[in-house]
Amino acid sequence: MRNINLIIEYDGTNYCGWQSQKNANSIQETIQTAIEKITGDRPNLYGSGRTDKGVHAFGQTANFFTESKVNAEKFAYNLNSVLPKDIVIKTSCEVDMDFHARYSAVGKEYSYLILNSKQPSALYRNLAYHINYCEKLNIDEMVSASKAFVGTHDFSAFMAKGSSIKDAIRTIDEVVITQDGEFLKLIFRGNGFLYNMVRIISGTLLFVGVGKINSKDILEIINSKNRIQAGMTLPAHGLYLEKVLY
Repeated sequence: MRNINLIIEYDGTNYCGWQSQKNANSIQETIQTAIEKITGDRPNLYGSGRTDKGVHAFGQTANFFTESKVNAEKFAYNLNSVLPKDIVIKTSCEVDMDFHARYSAVGKEYSYLILNSKQPSALYRNLAYHINYCEKLNIDEMVSASKAFVGTHDFSAFMAKGSSIKDAIRTIDEVVITQDGEFLKLIFRGNGFLYNMVRIISGTLLFVGVGKINSKDILEIINSKNRIQAGMTLPAHGLYLEKVLY
């Protein structure tokens, strides 16, 4: 028996998300089907975590156990030959038997892509959130506000309502905001994220950028633990799982 690790890139537009679901097309199910075509067996594929419908990934990590004799590094090439074009195995390798894509992870990096332009983009309609304010976002205020999120906090104000998670304490190590023309990229690195946490923080920073929330009020919003105080939940299609940290 061998343990094979995969680094996966995908466009989540046409999928219900990572997790297998009845009567729905998932990333996990699609890759498991591809593995079955290559090996003749259908192993469980363990992902680092779920991504929602429409969310994308540059570096989702997953592992599976197999008795197949296929060279570990060639799994990527072989799987890509039978996978749809919107899912690509970037690398494959053999790892220790005790490695688990989810439980061995110590952190994750997400990004959120915003297009700040007068007109939307046909090419990026499923890849970035478009905000059509005629005036440019106040990036300096967004950067100032982002610093308040760094550290260990109770992020209840940035968790989707109805979540069953009882412990909302998480640590964000870094928030980086970069600008390339009309595109704004928000990057978050931390030990873990609550359901919709990145999308809500991104929406809150966007509200700062358009003047709906004062950058000086972010820490107060965090301490309130009140979801109503924070900004909107931005749509899933601007969110990317950049990498998983081990």
